[in-house]
Amino acid sequence: MKLVVFGAGNIGRSFVGQLFARAGYQVVFVDVDTRLVEALNEEKRYRIEIKDRRPGEIWVEGISAVHGSDRARVVAEVVGCDALATAVGPGALARIYPAIAEGSVARRKAGQPPLDIIICENLRNAAGAFAEGLREHLPAGFPIEDYVGLVETSIGKMVPIMPEEVRRRDPLVLYAEAYNTLILDAKGFRNAIPDVPGLDPKQNMAAYVDRKAFIHNCGHAAAAYLGHVANTDATYMWEAVADEGVREAARRAMWESGRALIRRYPDEFDEQNQGEHIEDLLSRFGNEALGDTIHRVGRDLPRKLSRGDRLVGALLMDATEGMAAPATTLAVAAAVLFRGRDAKGELFPADEKFAEDLARHGLDWAVSEVCGLDESSPRERALARAIKERFSWLQAAGDGCVRSFLDE
Repeated sequence: MKLVVFGAGNIGRSFVGQLFARAGYQVVFVDVDTRLVEALNEEKRYRIEIKDRRPGEIWVEGISAVHGSDRARVVAEVVGCDALATAVGPGALARIYPAIAEGSVARRKAGQPPLDIIICENLRNAAGAFAEGLREHLPAGFPIEDYVGLVETSIGKMVPIMPEEVRRRDPLVLYAEAYNTLILDAKGFRNAIPDVPGLDPKQNMAAYVDRKAFIHNCGHAAAAYLGHVANTDATYMWEAVADEGVREAARRAMWESGRALIRRYPDEFDEQNQGEHIEDLLSRFGNEALGDTIHRVGRDLPRKLSRGDRLVGALLMDATEGMAAPATTLAVAAAVLFRGRDAKGELFPADEKFAEDLARHGLDWAVSEVCGLDESSPRERALARAIKERFSWLQAAGDGCVRSFLDE
């Protein structure tokens, strides 16, 4: 059995490729990093260091790689595989659609079974977006609904940025937490669901996509942004979560979404399973061994503050379900103030531009143009007003802002 993975980065190698390889699949990575492709083909294996309370390591064997520029070989791999996965990042999907489309057409002509594509991207409505992008490169009348299975996933695994000195010594080694469950859409497959330990197929995938975005991603971001405004000298996520005030405020934000999700998906979620999930996440966020940074979790403000993403998307869901969300509102305001820097002391480029635009255009611009809130709507006007009030309050409250919020 063969799995082709577009993207040999953190999630591609530490998660989906690793799961399938350990189940006996031959795994072929497609990537445009020449050094990485050459190293994978030379070593034919790589190592994952488990950075958790119980450290360990995993050797992933029997792998190979193809450079993304070698179109003929990439198409041949698509034709001959048993399943395909993507882990390239939403911004790079457009670059891989042509090869996948060409491979799908050639595969069908060769009499191969339907192609299942496991979409390991941090993207809402991933199947719909993928179908739209793929269809642009397929011939008219190609039966994409019947022949291509578009399988959405919920990527819960946390993988930190690799230290540069480690990457120089070994471009293949990865750090990752012990969590190793890939939630995916049982209804997306056109073939039988692969018999791979660690896959957790769900019948109601929308519930788990929302849970990932509005509990996991929301809570992680809230801890990063609140941790930053509470202590601008803090570097690591474990430092943020170790602050009892930050931890409790993040917990409250997660519960705001958690209770809204119980109302939205009562057949999937209840107080007990949401509580267990939230406490497990808080424990994982505080994993000191992982070495995850506040900068990595918080960076890219224009994306993470956008209307459908982890914070503003959560606020909109909470409002729709009739849930007050003061902690999530506080996290949004803290995000606007976020200026987390990397190991070189530099802002993420998109965050630097965000700060410049904020200084030039003001908070109203951020709320309307970045957060996408429409103040002609009474509900969204109330959310916008609450964010602006919390922003002003944070600026005045200073270092003790999170504890002051909890005392209200």
